[in-house]
Amino acid sequence: MPPLVIDLRRSDDARDVVHRAVQALAEGRAVAFPTETDYVVAASARHGAAVERLVGLAPEWPEEPRLSLALKSAEEALDWAPRLTPLGQRLSRRCWPGPVTILVEDDHPDSLVHRLPEAVRRRLVGGGRLRLRVPGHPMLADCMRMLAGPVALAESFDATAVPPVTAAEVVDRCNASRAAVSLVIDDGRARYAQPATAIAIDPAGFRVVRPGIVSEETLRRLSSLMVLFVCTGNTCRSPMAEALFRELAAERLGCRADEIERHGVVVASAGIAAWGGGKASTGAVETIRDLGGDLSGHESQPLTENLARQADIIWTMTAAHRTTILAQFPEVGGRVAMLSPDRHDVIDPIGGTLATYRKCAEQIRAHLVARLDTLGTTLFG
Repeated sequence: MPPLVIDLRRSDDARDVVHRAVQALAEGRAVAFPTETDYVVAASARHGAAVERLVGLAPEWPEEPRLSLALKSAEEALDWAPRLTPLGQRLSRRCWPGPVTILVEDDHPDSLVHRLPEAVRRRLVGGGRLRLRVPGHPMLADCMRMLAGPVALAESFDATAVPPVTAAEVVDRCNASRAAVSLVIDDGRARYAQPATAIAIDPAGFRVVRPGIVSEETLRRLSSLMVLFVCTGNTCRSPMAEALFRELAAERLGCRADEIERHGVVVASAGIAAWGGGKASTGAVETIRDLGGDLSGHESQPLTENLARQADIIWTMTAAHRTTILAQFPEVGGRVAMLSPDRHDVIDPIGGTLATYRKCAEQIRAHLVARLDTLGTTLFG
């Protein structure tokens, strides 16, 4: 029996389509969904028979599982791969939702994979690894939020051919393989119409195992450690901290301050109450210039949700700044701390003399030296 095809673009209410897809998955049926790169076929990982029906649609790659595991968000990655490296966490946070699949080790006893039925686990684990993805299309994301349990995906369909990028191609390939797909959600041609990039994460870093729309160069940039300094207006303390950090990090990396990004370190600053485009205060510019840095081109920026999400380390000048950030963005709780290891506020030099700015810079520098020592191999290994 051919699958039912629902054209999402002609649907009066997308919520009705979501409910139908969720019901099908919950009943153990397979459903084809659009993603940002191609079309995939999904099944609830709670139904071993449904997962097994996907296998005929999935290509075999050496030392990889036949099927991928779809997650709701990057935050779920540690539930399935508790040993995911800091670099892996950075890439998952910055690439998902999006067109990247990540191969991770599954050998941790606390991994949720061990709670899956044996028949399902056999299809989601291969070569001791899981393949994880958070697709960027809202339809699958909405369905996963309403469905109990994880979702297995058959991706690419054929290791030698381009992935299906339209609903018609999905139907043709399912018919050719006699796969029992009950429902196809049609949202037109996939946005990128290219394969997702597949990468493997290990303690040494990452490697591209199958090229796709996201280039290795882009992934290298996204894998950089991002340090963010936050104060109030982003004109005094946090810009000075940013400039001083550049100099100290460059010294340890053996490069110039303007070259640290090539070594995988990105540094920025922002203000909780900042206006965009403001210059650094005169006192901050003069103080940093005397210390060998340059704030003449600094432009203030407000702390945004995107900045907070992207940063690996957020160091605040005061306890109040940290409290404000946690109130606005509670999800960054594990990544935000006061710059002072002893949790002392950095003095605010605004409106003060040049001597006050110098005292502030000395305080910041001392805190940075202590913090850099604690980073260890995270930054300089």
